[in-house]
Amino acid sequence: MSKRHLQLPHSGPTAGTGQPSGRPAGLAGRAITAAAARAGAPGGLRFTERQLYYETCRVLSPGSTLLRGRVPGTPAPVLRLPVFTCALEARGRETVPGLLPPLPEAGARVGPRRPRERAERPERWEPSESSELSESSQFSESYSEPDVYDYGLPRLLMCQDRSIAGMLLANHVHLEAACPVFAAEDALPLDPRLLAALRRAEGATVYVLHDASPAGLALPAQVRSGLGPVPGVRVVSLGLAPRHAAALRLPTGRGPAPGPAALAALPAALRPREAHWLADGRFAEVAAVPPDRLLRTVLRLTRGPRPPRDSLWSGLRGLRGAGFMTWPAA
Repeated sequence: MSKRHLQLPHSGPTAGTGQPSGRPAGLAGRAITAAAARAGAPGGLRFTERQLYYETCRVLSPGSTLLRGRVPGTPAPVLRLPVFTCALEARGRETVPGLLPPLPEAGARVGPRRPRERAERPERWEPSESSELSESSQFSESYSEPDVYDYGLPRLLMCQDRSIAGMLLANHVHLEAACPVFAAEDALPLDPRLLAALRRAEGATVYVLHDASPAGLALPAQVRSGLGPVPGVRVVSLGLAPRHAAALRLPTGRGPAPGPAALAALPAALRPREAHWLADGRFAEVAAVPPDRLLRTVLRLTRGPRPPRDSLWSGLRGLRGAGFMTWPAA
């Protein structure tokens, strides 16, 4: 894997910087236009600023995309984040089609409101015209209705990254997969009504989407312990793992080496090379996965395998056993 890395994510305005590329901001601005078109395809997907940054790096380095799946590795980003940020500000974030606005600071919930918060809301709530976050930060309001919790909840998705949770919701993943989407930092501990709905489903699954980092890989175990004694509920990691980052050729970052406690919390199923990779302080973000691929993967894994498509001959065979006005069995 590459020796060149990003810095720690979400650590300030210079987070995610790579090696100086020497590319002018004008070139980055033109690349942002192409990257936004690619990130929103197909069908006008919504995406975060971090996802746009990684897509811009792919536009400027097309060879990394061509080698994906053929030559595993974690290439260095070809564009420094400060250069990208300056180019985006010069262009204007509001002029980029599909770009989601920044989420509120931590503490402003991304997910269903708890009963206390719901009671504090006015009887009739009207979003302001400038509130473009209504699709993401105020999502799943239907889950706040009391009668929803009277039914079983077969699946639920937890995201380590709040912005990724907002992106999935803005693209209506919670509707297509019939799966509520939460940011872990906002939703844990879970509302007791959600726990009861999971228990009522008899075999529910809580999916966890996380970065390939010590904190991300430890999140499924934290979710499991946070659920408490809820029998029959599985906690399943959707990734990322270090091997996923290498297979997808995702840009990686490097921060301080994790301590002994963080290393001890890593899953036992990790390969030795992956454990050494993480011990060096390396990480890869879910935001580095192309938006369309991320949506397809999340939908496929949360909805489960699709039933086989019926053909003409299978339909005719089914009619033979349907009974009235069909062919005799002999």
